[in-house]
Amino acid sequence: TTIDLGRDVTLIREVAEQTAVNIVICTGVHLRPSRFLNWTDMDRVAELYRHDIEEGIAGTQIRAAVLKIATAETVTEENERHLRTVARAQRATGVPIITHSEAATESGSEQQRVFGEEGVDLERVVIGHVGDTTDIDYLTRLMERGSYVGLDRFGMDDRLPLDDRIAVVVELCRRGHTSRLILSHDATGYFDVEPLDERPLWNYETIPTIVVPRLLEAGVSEQQVHTMMVENPRRLFEGG
Repeated sequence: TTIDLGRDVTLIREVAEQTAVNIVICTGVHLRPSRFLNWTDMDRVAELYRHDIEEGIAGTQIRAAVLKIATAETVTEENERHLRTVARAQRATGVPIITHSEAATESGSEQQRVFGEEGVDLERVVIGHVGDTTDIDYLTRLMERGSYVGLDRFGMDDRLPLDDRIAVVVELCRRGHTSRLILSHDATGYFDVEPLDERPLWNYETIPTIVVPRLLEAGVSEQQVHTMMVENPRRLFEGG
């Protein structure tokens, strides 16, 4: 639901009203910001994000509760501008930031650098999509700086097979990092880029029906699962 992805918050509200799903709206930008967002003063854009969070989106009373920001394989000058803008909105509102990063190039470290320079508490940040790697050292460095790591593409076997993703979670839990892990799918009910049947496990059921049972079989405790699935997201959004 970032500004540049054609968000429709009234449609999202309809879905929320007709299901048992608690949908958290975001604001921010993905990889193709408009000219307006690229050229307007950063503090002015940060104010627009603040309005989405504190007042409402597009004339509604539907408010965002998280900031989303994406960067390319390496953090470009344009990316850095938008990272700083989101950082300023975060400092003004206190809501968490969830990023889109590229694990192969370790761009999450650059994201943390920019956020740190802008005074963001890195404990309020999820470095996203780093479940695409088995590099435990890289993940550990991100967590040591305070951020959550988003192991959030279960079912994207073309990027990293499910077995490897599960093994990473098991190892991080074994090393005592459970409180910094956020599990998710990065899934969608409709995708106009490629057929969904090419990723049969890329859906909202894979973690509860496949991943969690296999984590338990591998020795991850039920309390650790509860921490990752309930306590960590709650702490992220509550700011504790």
